[in-house]
Amino acid sequence: MKILAIESSCDDTSVALVDCSAKGFFVIEEKTASQINLHKKYGGVIPEIAGRLHAEKIVPLIEEVLKKGKPDVIAVASGPGLITGLIVGVETARNLSYFFKKPLVSVNHLEGHIHSVEIKSKIVYPALALIVSGGHTELILIKKPGTYKLIGATLDDAAGECFDKVAKMLNLTYPGGPKISAFAQKGNRQAIDLPRPMLNQNNFNFSFSGLKTAALYHLQKNPIKNEKELNDFCASLEESIIEVLTEKTIRAGLKYKTKSIILSGGVSANKYLRETLSRKTKEKLGLNLLVPEFQYCMDNAVMSAIAGYYKAKKKKFTDWKKIKADPTWEIG
Repeated sequence: MKILAIESSCDDTSVALVDCSAKGFFVIEEKTASQINLHKKYGGVIPEIAGRLHAEKIVPLIEEVLKKGKPDVIAVASGPGLITGLIVGVETARNLSYFFKKPLVSVNHLEGHIHSVEIKSKIVYPALALIVSGGHTELILIKKPGTYKLIGATLDDAAGECFDKVAKMLNLTYPGGPKISAFAQKGNRQAIDLPRPMLNQNNFNFSFSGLKTAALYHLQKNPIKNEKELNDFCASLEESIIEVLTEKTIRAGLKYKTKSIILSGGVSANKYLRETLSRKTKEKLGLNLLVPEFQYCMDNAVMSAIAGYYKAKKKKFTDWKKIKADPTWEIG
């Protein structure tokens, strides 16, 4: 089936037409409008501005994508995310479903991130997904498509949020995570002894607000004076975050005897995280880590199309009259 998917949960307006079948997923056309350059002025995403920009961009993007073909199904990421953006996507999908008389599928944004790896890889179940982004750090056990169990989540700040907030302390422009990672590549990862939050606790939850505070106190006592100190600080911070993410994921994989380990979400673009978790997954579990292509780490409509396919195949459609944006929709 051909699925027209819409993604507008944060600051990227994305539309894609994807040919989906049991043989795989072929991207017919995709268009994405990024808002990063505008939000960079404010050091983060401003929901009201994001909503207005989604409203401006979404119809022209859909018109461009529909030049390549007509859909059999409409899919939309209807939560979680920023309500201002979600409403634009959901209301647009509702109208498309009504006017084209096509069935409508409501997709969980995190479910989309999980299936983003299927653009190039096949998931073997049961699987374990580590979703890491600015707003989410979660470990999800997947028995089969559509059957999810949340086994670990952040109790406060997400990993990406920690990266971005510490980047602000360093006066780095938004988004700060990739900039910290760039400096970290030239630094000593053992230079500064930063905490590993909840690493030794017997659960799969995360907490990064304490690490953020520890970083703040360190910078207040030890102001960075040169590039070497900046590199070492960034490397030490990145090492702390990635050690926690990696160790908890491997422990969960061992406990639940999963046949696939998935890394997805915006922070999955971090090369050191990909390399470290990939190595550990091979060493400890004998598995190859499944990661999305770099262009599909960030929010995109292709991942929503794939997640929507599994629902459409089971005819789990949503009435266009009843679909709602849900900014707190939890998976599992």
